[in-house]
Amino acid sequence: MTRHANRTTGARLRIVLRPDVALGPGKAALLDSIQETGSIAAAGRRMKMSYKRAWSLIETLNRDFGTPLVATSKGGKSFGGATLTETGSRVLALYRSMERRTQESIQEDFHALQRLLPDIPK
Repeated sequence: MTRHANRTTGARLRIVLRPDVALGPGKAALLDSIQETGSIAAAGRRMKMSYKRAWSLIETLNRDFGTPLVATSKGGKSFGGATLTETGSRVLALYRSMERRTQESIQEDFHALQRLLPDIPK
């Protein structure tokens, strides 16, 4: 099983926290990308997502958690920036922990299922 958003096999974890409030691989990857690039626009480009879509997901996360997960700074000569807040870092860490534990717990059954497929080395 591979890791994170580029997963080609394995489970994809989507946590439904309450009706209409979910956190899954796409939002987690966006938070990761913002953390790495320091920019919502760059994170969106990296994920082949429009700035409008990336910003919409961030607004949704901020609203759903009742506190900003991403803090932004205004543009200007050196352009703006974005960083994860303490809450944003905590949400991402908790999601990644659940994702890792899920992968570990299903690994044996996952490989057993793979072996039942044709053309998979046994």
